[in-house]
Amino acid sequence: MEQVAPIISIQGVTKRFGAVVAVDDVALDIRPNEFFALLGPSGCGKTTLLRMLAGFETLDEGTISIGGKDMTDVAPNRRPVNMVFQSYAVFPHMTVFENVAYGLRVVRTPSSEIDSRVREALEMTQLNDFAGRKPDQLSGGQRQRVALARALVKRPQVLLLDEPLSALDAKLREAMQLELVRLQNSVGITFIIVTHDQNEALSMADRIAVMEGGKIRQIARPSELYEFPNCRFVADFIGKMNLFEGRIAGRESGKIGIEVAGLGQLWLPTDDGGAMPAQAGDVGIAVRPEKVRLHREAGPGAGGGAAGDHRIGLPGKVHQIAYYGDTSHVFITLESGQILSANLQNEARSAAHSVAVGEDVWCSWDPGDVLVLTT
Repeated sequence: MEQVAPIISIQGVTKRFGAVVAVDDVALDIRPNEFFALLGPSGCGKTTLLRMLAGFETLDEGTISIGGKDMTDVAPNRRPVNMVFQSYAVFPHMTVFENVAYGLRVVRTPSSEIDSRVREALEMTQLNDFAGRKPDQLSGGQRQRVALARALVKRPQVLLLDEPLSALDAKLREAMQLELVRLQNSVGITFIIVTHDQNEALSMADRIAVMEGGKIRQIARPSELYEFPNCRFVADFIGKMNLFEGRIAGRESGKIGIEVAGLGQLWLPTDDGGAMPAQAGDVGIAVRPEKVRLHREAGPGAGGGAAGDHRIGLPGKVHQIAYYGDTSHVFITLESGQILSANLQNEARSAAHSVAVGEDVWCSWDPGDVLVLTT
């Protein structure tokens, strides 16, 4: 298969603000026509990295290339990128058409070309019927689309999106996520989005880079990132996770034995797609809440062990239930005192929960659903 040259290449990039290292030796390539997400908690360096791509921040070390050209000495207005900010930054005194046309007028684009390109951008963002309106006559989602149209009208190679949906309410944010994916597919350019919302990144991006403390912890497709995180931080940050501490106790054909406090010795398959440790040492044992099943009686795997087709199982007591409509999150206190969470799908049209607070339950999960984390 022919190797496609990256549209963006970031090599050894570091940025400091005084004693604080905001971005720490970051290296990654972003492909043409890719929807790429920079994901992480506040202060992890993702917005600083985006601003360096746009040229609004200088690099202390490393290089950034866009379209094969080094951007070190290229001013922001000369870069083949455009940026959409969290605050939209639309001009309140201008109509939608004038807002979208503004950037083209600044660079003295011929009037005839301005008209056709603005109308093309308005059509892409489904704003044709709003061209004559002012921003205060629009909804939040419509104003966000104006900001997108104004960025796209300049036909950048790369569109940079800095938390573009954070000011929207939940239902509108979900609708705009689908809208951005549709838009990216239709215009066929590279989108890079910065977000702290894991669901936003998982639902939109082709690949995601998870950042912590200025460093990239993992880059992967959404499904790979969720099912096979490479460290405790990524496992805990992406979705919810039950995490136990353990230690490798032995090996046999196709299995690894791990001693886990409160669970005893578990024998887990080593063909889970993750990187199993090569030698004895402390490890994290993790399982997603949706993989956990709750029973009223002990089943196969009773006593904490797991062998053959048996499930890992242990007793506990329900101490809290959080109802979310489609699902209920059940929190169980184990005999060790640790809290285990399980997500139950609310399939029946009933106000009653399938389990009750104070009820004794048996928790179980398949050994193949367990993640072994070494860092």
